[in-house]
Amino acid sequence: MKQIIGILICTTSFWAQAQTQFVHPEGLMKSSGYTHVVVAGNTVYISGQVPTNEKGEIIGKGDLRAQTVQVYENLKKCLASVGLTFSDVVKMNTYVVNFKPEELAVVREVRRGYLNLEAPPASTLAGVQALFHPDVRIEIEAIAIKK
Repeated sequence: MKQIIGILICTTSFWAQAQTQFVHPEGLMKSSGYTHVVVAGNTVYISGQVPTNEKGEIIGKGDLRAQTVQVYENLKKCLASVGLTFSDVVKMNTYVVNFKPEELAVVREVRRGYLNLEAPPASTLAGVQALFHPDVRIEIEAIAIKK
């Protein structure tokens, strides 16, 4: 019995490793030390996306709306790189530097243009002190499920 369990564990571990893909989508800045999209079985993990273009330039300095749009466009590229859309997203975490409650309307307005409003993902929004660059106000990470 122990041998059978050992074989099952080894087989499951091997299969999980064989099913993991590390994807660097076209049109996003080159990452250094992380992967934009990791597919593990049918679960897709998208690293926190920030308002940068493919050259690494920050878009919308000081403009939360413009930065939020750029982040959602980057998330869209990540999802498309593995054949998914926002309808496949099940969880999102949003981080906003020096978040003020009145800014929630801006984030929600942009979000409505991308997400399935009939079945929106679980979501967290947290105000943070800082992100990787002083001109970046927002970062969003996501988890999606391949059907």
